[in-house]
Amino acid sequence: MAVIYKAALDQLFLAARSHSDFKREALPDETWRDLYAVLKHGPTSLNCAPAEFLFLVSDAAKDRLEPHLSKGNWHKCRTAAAVVVIGYDTDFITKMDGRFPGVPQLTAMFKDPPPGKFDLMAFRNGNLQGAYLMLAARALGLDCGPMSGFNNAGVDAEFFAGTAIKSDFLCCLGHAVDVLPPRGPRPPFEEVCKIL
Repeated sequence: MAVIYKAALDQLFLAARSHSDFKREALPDETWRDLYAVLKHGPTSLNCAPAEFLFLVSDAAKDRLEPHLSKGNWHKCRTAAAVVVIGYDTDFITKMDGRFPGVPQLTAMFKDPPPGKFDLMAFRNGNLQGAYLMLAARALGLDCGPMSGFNNAGVDAEFFAGTAIKSDFLCCLGHAVDVLPPRGPRPPFEEVCKIL
């Protein structure tokens, strides 16, 4: 079945888990640059790449996030080497000439769209890029703690005011120290899949 080694499948999926407690450490900025250098190659529709990644690594940046978190998520964010706010740019269409150059019909398609026309495209592809972030992080030896327990409007006002960027979800990154219970069950193929 496997085309890549089982060790790689384990690291990315089979043994990987979502974590809530991380080693308190500062990782070099190059860590986050290396991470982006991998994740940016994941495919998006028309190479639109609408995701924006805000790496909160300082205590001061994390303090700005705290008021917008659900109560149980603060410890996870405080101990992680970085909390990444994964956002998506609803105005990504203004950058399409540079991301998918040389296709005149695209320029026409994205010219003067009605408000909100491409918001779903931005959201969907930003989600994909957030997933690529987690897989790339695991591939590079980092642990992940993704979460949606926060106030999006508050985070947007705090970090993205005056922009067309909206927050999607958060992901804590670092080296985990928590001992996790057994993995929760996943639905079997027959329950959620059909072959037609």
